[in-house]
Amino acid sequence: MTTSLTSDLRDRAFRWIADDPDDDSRVELQNILARAMGGEAGAADELADRMAGPLEFGTAGLRGPVRAGPNGMNVAVVTRTTAGVAAWLTTQGHPGGVVVVGRDARHGSEAFAEAAAEVLTAAGFAVKVLPGPLPTPVLAFAVLELGAVAGIQITASHNPPADNGYKLYDASGGQIVPPSDGQIERAIEATLPAISVPREPGAEVLGDELRDAYLAKVALLPRGPEREVRVAATALHGVGADTLRAAFERAGFGDLHVVAEQATPDPDFPTVAFPNPEEPGATDLLLALASEVDADLAIALDPDADRCALGVRERDGSWRMLRGDETGVLLGWHVLSTVEDPDPLVATTIVSSSMLGEVAKEFGARYAETLTGFKWLVRAGEGLVFAYEEALGLCVNPGFVRDKDGISAAVFAAGLAASLRAAGRGPLDVLDELAVKHGVHVTDQVSLRVTDLSVRERLMAGLRAAPPASLGGTDVTMEDLLPEADVLRLTGEGLRVVIRPSGTEPKLKAYLQVKEPVSGDLAEAHTAADARLAALRADIESRLA
Repeated sequence: MTTSLTSDLRDRAFRWIADDPDDDSRVELQNILARAMGGEAGAADELADRMAGPLEFGTAGLRGPVRAGPNGMNVAVVTRTTAGVAAWLTTQGHPGGVVVVGRDARHGSEAFAEAAAEVLTAAGFAVKVLPGPLPTPVLAFAVLELGAVAGIQITASHNPPADNGYKLYDASGGQIVPPSDGQIERAIEATLPAISVPREPGAEVLGDELRDAYLAKVALLPRGPEREVRVAATALHGVGADTLRAAFERAGFGDLHVVAEQATPDPDFPTVAFPNPEEPGATDLLLALASEVDADLAIALDPDADRCALGVRERDGSWRMLRGDETGVLLGWHVLSTVEDPDPLVATTIVSSSMLGEVAKEFGARYAETLTGFKWLVRAGEGLVFAYEEALGLCVNPGFVRDKDGISAAVFAAGLAASLRAAGRGPLDVLDELAVKHGVHVTDQVSLRVTDLSVRERLMAGLRAAPPASLGGTDVTMEDLLPEADVLRLTGEGLRVVIRPSGTEPKLKAYLQVKEPVSGDLAEAHTAADARLAALRADIESRLA
């Protein structure tokens, strides 16, 4: 792309610079503007990109690269966003209420949290700030524990190192849902320039008591008395290591080994190409440590510790990470095997494996499927005891955290591993037994990354206009979830595909599932399911190419 420096682009940049309260951001944008005015190649393109915002405020809040300008995460954007949130809270009948502010350890997080706290304090709210960088689940817990009207966590979860974000929880303790996002976005549009937004220090910085209260509840999660289990774990350079260690100690698990190279928060994430446990190579150091210490279980947290991935030893002694659906079904089974609620509800999303529904039926439990995102899962219904999404989101503790919680899931998984070890079994034994009962469910995902978001729209429109009659050699029918969601669901005998645009990344995603009944040998059923999945994947890839 080649952009010329128009007078409109130049003037918008000058206005933003004049209204930016942060010295470093002003200088950063001034330098780009000067280069563009001097005719430097590419400078006008970069300026146009930075001025193309604002970042869209959706149900996931804000997320974007840390950089100056309205199309980035910076103090000015956080200041105006928080002013909009404060105005929205006031219109919702919460003036002066408690708001909790937390953060991770990414670039800019401390300054962004400070700006958010000062804007809210000036707006008359009782602001309580978490003491230093802490896992996102601690912030979600704090909203309920303190009776807050809102919670703000500065984090970009497992995004690349250059990014940061702004996540908003409402008084329910869950992330906001429509129409709140649209109302807040309009409030942000109506707010003053950042330099004119009042800011006032004086927010209360909490001590360790909040985290201690969270850990006390986490310690009660294991369902059996067994504690003999060896666990290898990694925090992937995020903020989860110290809280995970404390949680294991409180729960009585004393044999925890943490990947030393990834235990300290580092916003550059130097040992991984992408700080997401789902990405190839991200858990190499973890699995090496698990093998070295002869662990019973491996656990990977994402950088803000709201997601949890499990690794297990295969029959041949090698190690691998479980897929998100395998982990979700495994922990869901454990919850239902031990729950005391007489009418429990378990939930997952429309893109996750349907096996949890089969397991729920086995236990006589209620089952729900929601749209993607924990903002919907925690609102699945009364009596919710467990929820998961295939992207490593797990909630084993909806009673005190209404969001995914990697720390709690890790402790709960350690309890399961300890119980299985005492019985001479392992996680794969449970998964095999469930497959024999309910069929082999294998899942996969095809993601098409785009630079032009209109490509996603054209592909979705094309599928709606001419839906495929078959996929992977199986006849299918298509269900369109509009207007509730921009989602297409295609189903056939033992096959399901869900296609949707990503809400947080420039991708079109297709979620694949194949189900193969086990009539004889389990290995043969796995082979047949894998073959069908490969054919389905190849078909989807060709259609989205």
